[in-house]
Amino acid sequence: MTLCLFEDAPVAHLAPLALTRAVYDLRIGARTLLESAVAAFAPQTLALHARETVLGVTLEEHPEAVPLAAVTGGVLLVNGRWRARGGETVDRIREGARGDAKVWAQGDDLLAIWLPSPPADPTNLFVLPEGVERHEVSGETVVSRLWHLVEDVPARIAEDLEEMGGLGTHEGADVHPAAVLASGERIHLASGVRIAPGAVLDATSGPIRLEQGAALEANAVVAGPCWIGQGATVKALCRIDGSAIGERSKVGGEVHASVLHSLSNKGHDGYLGNSYLGRWCNLGADTNTSNLRNDYGEVSLYDAVEGRDAKTGSQFIGLVMGDHSKCAINTAFNTGTVVGVACNLFGAEFMPRYVPSFSWGGASRRVEYRPSKALRVAEAVMARRDRDLTPEARKMLLAVHEATAPDRA
Repeated sequence: MTLCLFEDAPVAHLAPLALTRAVYDLRIGARTLLESAVAAFAPQTLALHARETVLGVTLEEHPEAVPLAAVTGGVLLVNGRWRARGGETVDRIREGARGDAKVWAQGDDLLAIWLPSPPADPTNLFVLPEGVERHEVSGETVVSRLWHLVEDVPARIAEDLEEMGGLGTHEGADVHPAAVLASGERIHLASGVRIAPGAVLDATSGPIRLEQGAALEANAVVAGPCWIGQGATVKALCRIDGSAIGERSKVGGEVHASVLHSLSNKGHDGYLGNSYLGRWCNLGADTNTSNLRNDYGEVSLYDAVEGRDAKTGSQFIGLVMGDHSKCAINTAFNTGTVVGVACNLFGAEFMPRYVPSFSWGGASRRVEYRPSKALRVAEAVMARRDRDLTPEARKMLLAVHEATAPDRA
């Protein structure tokens, strides 16, 4: 089977996180949406469709994939916003992916499209044959708004870890005798994992998985469900519960029900709750996020399409921060704050609840973060992790700067 993940119009609601990546590269639980789809459908060939601004970077990130334009023969198009998981819907789609064209939909969302031959125009997937067979499904998780990414994070992690398997396996890990593994049969430690003295992994309330080369420093506490990605570091005395910490991230202080996509740092004391950090973010020491209003009311969150705050239906949402954004020591973020891409924030007051991409400053005064300087900083930060700011990534960031100019006006 050839599986092609595609993007559709609602990805615009997922700015700033989707400004710098295809929607299926967003982490939801322990897995990205792409990883979930590949696990569910087990394709022989993976193809990718994305907006022009992110397609180049996406194909660099996924050398195993091909662009949709290169596909020959039948193809199953799957919505990149769908958290596909093994079950009745996936089984129905796999069984139906043959013969004439078919569509599977949940309300207004097209979840999957089977085409016996590639679309005539790979840039316009939604011109379907007249009278195409349509099947309705229900009960599926489709990411349509930013807050969908911070809902039910602990439960999603638990589901992913159960599906990934290997719980109870600790071979190849370096676990100090003074470390504590509670409910060790629900803990997976990959080879090269290091657990320092006094560290606690408590899987009583949910499974825990540490990927290759992850490290827990002395007296760190990780309470499941929790996923710690490859090469990530949990600093001494850190407390984490119900969170996903992506590849080569560093975390300290307290982290609750949050996602660090990958390659981001919250290395010091401070609280991060019900939040989502993109890639290449850095929170200065004693940065704190509020995740609950003082009146215990419903949290609203800025929506880039509507250009205003939107009701989320949730009582707990902290910070959403786009890629390459940073904040200084003692920064305070209010409940339901959205920070764009490539922001540099500092100051003693609470930050505004919406900070446009490429902003420099704080609550009282902000100016444009010049793209030439922002790109120099990005290059320096990435070099510390042996990564390059590729021409495609540079072009993408400049496109974000241009597209978000009206927000800074």
